Amino acid sequence: MIATIRRLLGLKPAVDLGKLIAEGAKIIDVRSPGEFAGGHIKSSVNIPLGSPEKSFSKFKKDDVIITCCASGMRSASAKSILKSKGYTQVYNGGSWQSLKKYVQ
Repeated sequence: MIATIRRLLGLKPAVDLGKLIAEGAKIIDVRSPGEFAGGHIKSSVNIPLGSPEKSFSKFKKDDVIITCCASGMRSASAKSILKSKGYTQVYNGGSWQSLKKYVQ
């Protein structure tokens, strides 16, 4: 029944971020360099929101990418930007603090 309600509302099933990370997803932290220096996920790459778009060029359009920030707001914006640039597998991981539980 829940699946039917989600389908009627146009909601997609929840994504298993832990599985994506275990399978090699790239994590982009879009906080400022100062925020990033104060703590971050070890394997993440810091590309602050508002950086030149060429900063994303190190990623392939079909890479699995998870964005994160302090609360999930900037990472949602980053996801939208990446999707608009043709990246096909982008997920908003929300806060880096909540996302780090998936990283060994």
